[in-house]
Amino acid sequence: MPHYGEHQLRLADTMEQHGQWPERSPWIREAVGALPRDRFAPDRLWTWDGHIYQPIDQATEPDRWATAVYAGPDEPAVTQVTGGIATSSLSAQSLVVDMLDALLLEEGHRVLELGTGTGWNAGLLACRTSSLVTTVETDPALALLARQRLDVAGATVAVEVGDGNAGWPANARYDRVIATYAVGRVPWDWVEQTVPGGRIVTPWGHLGHVALTVADDGRSASGWFQGLAMFMPARGTAPARRYRQVREETPPTGDRPFLRALEPLRDDWNLRFALRVALPDLQINTAVDEDGLNAWVHDRTSWASIAAVGDGRTIATQGGPRQLADDVEQAWDQWIAEGRPTLYDYGMTVKPDGQYVWAHDAHTGPRWPTGPVAPATDNLLAG
Repeated sequence: MPHYGEHQLRLADTMEQHGQWPERSPWIREAVGALPRDRFAPDRLWTWDGHIYQPIDQATEPDRWATAVYAGPDEPAVTQVTGGIATSSLSAQSLVVDMLDALLLEEGHRVLELGTGTGWNAGLLACRTSSLVTTVETDPALALLARQRLDVAGATVAVEVGDGNAGWPANARYDRVIATYAVGRVPWDWVEQTVPGGRIVTPWGHLGHVALTVADDGRSASGWFQGLAMFMPARGTAPARRYRQVREETPPTGDRPFLRALEPLRDDWNLRFALRVALPDLQINTAVDEDGLNAWVHDRTSWASIAAVGDGRTIATQGGPRQLADDVEQAWDQWIAEGRPTLYDYGMTVKPDGQYVWAHDAHTGPRWPTGPVAPATDNLLAG
């Protein structure tokens, strides 16, 4: 079996230089060292060339393959492409580490993982706890490969095939639950299958992950957002519609000057997270052309183009039943009025009859009901 120790050490050193190894969870670095990423990567990986995903085969391009596996702390390795869309990945190492740290996993905890993928994350969990780790994968072929890799690694993990949103009641209840795919609403089954005081860590809405603690009475779970990253949605999520599709189907209803600078919409991820909270069904993309910075917004039925037209002017053109440029401005104004909260100022509460995101304080702060995840464009998926 080839060894990629130099690549592994280089990535570990880069993470140390960036302060990405958590001090409170030294076990994570030890587990990552004991279970190298390459042992869980398939023989074929995929790389985005700006238009489509192109294969990288270990047999014919071993160095390029290894570089893709260990590309950098914040770089995933796409492991499966279905219909031209990335559907599974070996998540970015810094993201895996960050979420494991947020889990506060201890020896003896029973763990449920949703979204097995290659099996690497489940193997790392098993390195920490001597109790049962159960992982659920919806794709039978991926589950089989993960089971084989985990067996070779000597990791004690029960790999099950099923719908991760339903959890795995047969082995409940769990001290810790962790998901590896984004959800727009946290399934109540996850809360019911977690012990009171237990912890649930899950990506939410592509842009962040949240850590929830189940209440003593088991009737709610609440907690703070822990980090910022982009995530794949659950398999079966409706594919993203492109802005161009929506624009071609719906004529413009008018235009107007857009008087604020667009740079924060591109560069301030706290603003982008706030817009995701307030407007969960919107997709927002930005790009620069010869006239300046532009933004394109759509919600599958309505659209807005916020375009630089030269001389420092920006024009918002909108179409469809909603005025999306107006919606973005209003949510932006609310974020400013709330004191420009960062991602870490937001939290989530989940109850049987509903769930919501809040800012600053779970009881007195502003709150927004959670909505569905707006499907991400395939070349932006990151874990």
